Amino acid sequence: MAHHIIELIAQYGLLLVFLNVLVEQAGAPVPAVPTMVVAGALAAADRLPLAGVLVVAVLACLLADFAWYAAGRHFGGGVMRTLCRISLSPDSCVKQSELRFQRWRGGMLLLAKFVPGLSTVAPPLVGAMGLRATTFALFDGAGSLLWAGVAVSLGYAFASQIDHVLDTLANAGSVALMSLGCLLALYIIAKWWQRHRLLRTLRMARITVDELNQAMTQGGRTLAIVDVRSEAARTVDTRVIPGALLADVNSVDRIAREVPLDAELVIYCNCPNEASAALVAKALMALGYKRVRPLLGGLDAWDAAGFPLNRLPLAEDIAISTAA
Repeated sequence: MAHHIIELIAQYGLLLVFLNVLVEQAGAPVPAVPTMVVAGALAAADRLPLAGVLVVAVLACLLADFAWYAAGRHFGGGVMRTLCRISLSPDSCVKQSELRFQRWRGGMLLLAKFVPGLSTVAPPLVGAMGLRATTFALFDGAGSLLWAGVAVSLGYAFASQIDHVLDTLANAGSVALMSLGCLLALYIIAKWWQRHRLLRTLRMARITVDELNQAMTQGGRTLAIVDVRSEAARTVDTRVIPGALLADVNSVDRIAREVPLDAELVIYCNCPNEASAALVAKALMALGYKRVRPLLGGLDAWDAAGFPLNRLPLAEDIAISTAA
């Protein structure tokens, strides 16, 4: 079995590495690292060209990543919301990437492929944020070369051990497959339970978009609307409800300074289940606010209802100096 795997990679070598990396970087759960490790071992035995393995791996990364980058560039927040909805952790998958982008800019791409989940989210995110194509190619190419280089180098350095490892897996047979399947199932169950607990914690009354619109058109009410999306999210999606205070999940103290305790607060975001809005609402209630409600459906529901929207100024393309 082990020798058959090695012979398969040796025979179709560069093509197999290219296709495996391309499919994985496109978002399919088909790990490419084992293939690159074996290819590195074959390169050590002069059965595959080392430079060729690295070139096809980087080329596959760039092709898949440029497709995601172009989607983010042209469709912006829509692509990010789609990725967020299909993630096992939809309440935080994009938010964590946004925070990394705010901190590292294009430099995030150097290590994105080493972080589970970030590899697929990062290219459309930086595209939506306006990162220049040349800057993207520079950072993504360097990050892809680093990622592929580590995997191939491991195979090259431990070539004598690869055959033994594959033999062990082959001898384990169905037991190994069942074990891997059980681990995957446990991971999915753990993520589902974590999400279930979060949703239970965030249960509270929501305000509908119709109720909010009615409250905004009526006088005599102290109403404060707070947008708690991150700065990066507002760069991707410039829509805001008129009169909204721009904050984020870490700005609860600032909201408390600017909004009186007797005010009625409506908190909105653009994430599944209004998770960020509910977290901020809980924190504000702990500070003594009595009338705090997340907006049901968030910004998308408000827009879909045809109610008024303002637009924030568009961010200019990010220069190379700010991308590092």
